[in-house]
Amino acid sequence: MTSIINFFLIAGVIQGFGFNLVTTFVKKKCDRVIIFLNLTVLFISLNNLQRWLIDNGYVSDLFVIQQLLVPWYVFILPMFYAFATHFVQVQNKVRDFLKFSRLVFVIEMLVRFALIAFVYFNVPDRNTSIIENYTIFEEIFNLVFSIFLFVKACLLIFKRDHLITYILSYDDLNWIKWFIRMGVMVIGFWAIAVGVKMLTGNNDAYKFLNLSSSIVLYWMGYQGFYKYNVLRDRIVLRSSIQTDKVLIGSQNLEGRFHAEDDFFNDKHQQDFDKVRAHIIQAKLYLDPLLSMEVLAADFGMSKSYLSKLINSYSDYNFSDFINGLRVEQAKKFLSNSDFKDYTIVAIGLECGFNSKSTFYAAFKKFTSETPSAFRGKY
Repeated sequence: MTSIINFFLIAGVIQGFGFNLVTTFVKKKCDRVIIFLNLTVLFISLNNLQRWLIDNGYVSDLFVIQQLLVPWYVFILPMFYAFATHFVQVQNKVRDFLKFSRLVFVIEMLVRFALIAFVYFNVPDRNTSIIENYTIFEEIFNLVFSIFLFVKACLLIFKRDHLITYILSYDDLNWIKWFIRMGVMVIGFWAIAVGVKMLTGNNDAYKFLNLSSSIVLYWMGYQGFYKYNVLRDRIVLRSSIQTDKVLIGSQNLEGRFHAEDDFFNDKHQQDFDKVRAHIIQAKLYLDPLLSMEVLAADFGMSKSYLSKLINSYSDYNFSDFINGLRVEQAKKFLSNSDFKDYTIVAIGLECGFNSKSTFYAAFKKFTSETPSAFRGKY
């Protein structure tokens, strides 16, 4: 079991460093959100690497090196909190704890060096009990500080909707909420490990802490990077939509709608044209929550009459009719070289689809090809 945990621990460290390299040097767009995300993963990797080296005996014989435990973990929650506040774009509305965490780190390192020097030169047989006691005190303090920041992150994501209203129009933040729920488990493992160490002096409980933190936080790293890229692209895409320069128009859809049943007459044709024009001009098809009930109420029509209009004059049911407009909009983005660097998922979501799977399924249904293949032609 120890060998398996150690394997996953070092594999996670390598994966973390790889994530840092890819997101820093390969991706062109690297702003403060990505930087804080990278730093979160980096400090987890450094902390777990240090623990792996110690557990496997890869430590120098030098007394200073043996007693030098660098508290990388003091930065993990501050960096995550900074990532979260920048991700939801409230960094100017909440306090920044980065300076305080840097101060804590410097003080803890200075104290440790002072204690190492004191024990080395003044304590008989270089008894390290004073350093071990300090290590426990240091970790308790860092645990309390981390819990404090974790609680603040919880309150921001779960209770402060008035602060994050803007970002909620782009991302429901469910992935962060799930991460926070799993983070409770990780902090619980940390508290248990500290308690076991204080009572028994045994460090074995830390293996489960490091393993669980690797799994949860590396997952957060990749999810955060992916979600942030989609979020950032959606913000730019929505600003483009506001200019109406890339929106579909009725001319894009001429010849597509026809009727071949007894319901066809001039009045019904005019009603359908009016409904279709309103949906396009008011950009209603971009709303993933658009329903037939809402649309019928806008026109003072019954739901059954509106349904009959759409079924007869478009040959589609309401859902397919709206999705057809969304696909047309997506095609405008995907065929425009100005948007070639934007993620396909972001385009689908901004065109009114509520998930990647529904976007891909609808696009394939209306075009017989995937969004990637369609974009590739341009």
